[in-house]
Amino acid sequence: PRPPPAHPRAAMDGGAFGAGKAGGAFDLHAFIRQPHTLLRLLSWVFAIVVFGSIVNEGYINHMDETQEHCIFNRNHNACNYGITVGVLAFLSCLLYLALDAYFPQISSVKDRKKAVLSDIGVSAFWAFLWFVGFCFLTNQWQASKEEDNPLNEGGDAARAAITFSFFSIFTWGLLTFLAFRRLRDITFQEEYNTLFPNSPSLLP
Repeated sequence: PRPPPAHPRAAMDGGAFGAGKAGGAFDLHAFIRQPHTLLRLLSWVFAIVVFGSIVNEGYINHMDETQEHCIFNRNHNACNYGITVGVLAFLSCLLYLALDAYFPQISSVKDRKKAVLSDIGVSAFWAFLWFVGFCFLTNQWQASKEEDNPLNEGGDAARAAITFSFFSIFTWGLLTFLAFRRLRDITFQEEYNTLFPNSPSLLP
């Protein structure tokens, strides 16, 4: 018997899975245009801005002091949190950009499902951490005393860290949503393979 025709939804959603068919040549242009790649790059840039702002201008000291203090209410935990989350988010973006590039080469539906499940978990986790970071940095910046920083040194850096922490909530949240969409389509492929084991794959 002839194999059943490809499902139209699979034909439309196929482009969300990678830059080409499994085992095909890597297409950088197609890879860059994918929504999750663009969001991942934005998240990468935002992470650099957050930890870079704090590292470069997040510590100040008075003329009569030798020890530097965090500009966020002199709370070193606030600066440490922003730097740590920023650096780890930066590394996570690089890791998952590499996984996104390799994803089209994964022919096993089960392996693809594992990769996407990890993406969902990591993206949701980082969205939560950035939400906590945004609230924490904002609270400590508002609680900062004027006498501790009369010249408002590092003010722009503090606002940049807070602003891009806020933006990061949405980029990682959208990455979670896109990963859920990919999981839905992979689950459909898994069910299709169960019903029609001899049919060709619907996913690129």
